[in-house]
Amino acid sequence: MPTPLAPLTTLRVGGPAEELWECTTEAALVEAVREAPDALVLGGGSNVVLPDDGVPQVVLVRNRGLQKLTVQAGEDWDAFVAASLAEGYVGLEALSGIPGTVGASPIQNIGAYGAEVAGCIRSVRAYDRVARTVAELTAADCGFSYRTSAFKAVRRWVVLAVTFDLVRGTQSAPVRYAELAGLLDVPLGSSAPADEVRAAVLELRAGKGMVLSPDDPDSVSVGSFFTNPLVREAPAGAPSWPDPSGRVKVSEAWLIEQSGFPKGWGSGPAGLSTKHTLAVVNRGGATAADVLACAREVRSGVQQRFGITLENEPLIVGDSL
Repeated sequence: MPTPLAPLTTLRVGGPAEELWECTTEAALVEAVREAPDALVLGGGSNVVLPDDGVPQVVLVRNRGLQKLTVQAGEDWDAFVAASLAEGYVGLEALSGIPGTVGASPIQNIGAYGAEVAGCIRSVRAYDRVARTVAELTAADCGFSYRTSAFKAVRRWVVLAVTFDLVRGTQSAPVRYAELAGLLDVPLGSSAPADEVRAAVLELRAGKGMVLSPDDPDSVSVGSFFTNPLVREAPAGAPSWPDPSGRVKVSEAWLIEQSGFPKGWGSGPAGLSTKHTLAVVNRGGATAADVLACAREVRSGVQQRFGITLENEPLIVGDSL
């Protein structure tokens, strides 16, 4: 019997799966992908836009568990961050509150408040759909860069588990985001108690609708829909930061607002968050087509105003912008 997929995603859109396999062990996950190599592998559903027509075959990653610092792909990301801090490990506190699973973290190279998960990953165990074997990839093999990786670029790999390099302590990694440093009242680049950093990050994220909550309609989204673009020269007045590539990273929020799309923009079932312009939200009853139409209009407006093409951050299944 077809299974609705929308309830399994943070955006709450998408048609049914004709077949759905829920895998609670690593062995079951490998076997499912071997039997259906083209199946969509879905974890927490937090960074994906599923098509209204649905998907033929879906593998749900539900394997859980921590072995030392090796974490199974189906473990809830924020629960792992909280558990690692409780065990006396620091390094991930700035990534608190990000929805989804541990297995999704290297795929997206999740990042927030000046930190990226790539900085704490030692290796990733993954199933190779091409060779039909399980491989252990070092961090160097993962091809990490801004909000992407070798796992995101192609659908060859299915992440099974992630091994992290964390340190024991009570002080956080250096705080590299001005807004976070200001809330903590510490100089930029200094450390702070890790539990206080986590609390501050959760407060900031909640204020932007970036923490899943049944009481916050702005949280029905995939988070930031676009990445901060990398350009050779930032538009005049745009907040920007130097990038190791030699280009500069420009604030997508600024570009969107300056192109005529304020907070809360849009009159349909899908529109921009009332808290910031980074998220396209499902206001109730939106379809994937509604979400993509909203995103396309925003992207087109920025392109016309600045000549910069925004790139989508979430995976868009069966369609594109």
